[in-house]
Amino acid sequence: MGKKESTNPKEFRNQNYESKRMNTYKNSKEQKDKDLPWWVELLFVQIGLPDKLLIKILKAKKTSKEFIKNDKKLLITFLIVISTLAYFYPLTRHAKNKLDCEATAKNYIVKNKNLIGINNREIKMLSTNFCYGGEEIYEIENLKN
Repeated sequence: MGKKESTNPKEFRNQNYESKRMNTYKNSKEQKDKDLPWWVELLFVQIGLPDKLLIKILKAKKTSKEFIKNDKKLLITFLIVISTLAYFYPLTRHAKNKLDCEATAKNYIVKNKNLIGINNREIKMLSTNFCYGGEEIYEIENLKN
């Protein structure tokens, strides 16, 4: 009966540690040979922008990563507020344009149509109709003539 060879885990770890320690030159060379990011290659190698700008960009990138890491809750709240405002902006713009059109049409009706006996509600109705493409204003003129 053959005896099973047992390996000592400490010996195995020591061998791995020493092999890694001996290849430090190889490991450091691999780290130095990494490719530059495409934007660094384009802007600073090909175009030739100054290195001070690269340092500022890298510092800003580092601080922004730290800010995002530390203040996630504040950033998420800010994005929700901005997206809510962006969602409701077209609705408020449409309502404002509608009110402006109705005010302009009401002034036009009062000045140009010499209507006697029409109350404010009917004038508002006519101005709303006119803003949405109605032609009742022109029919009122035809009825008078």
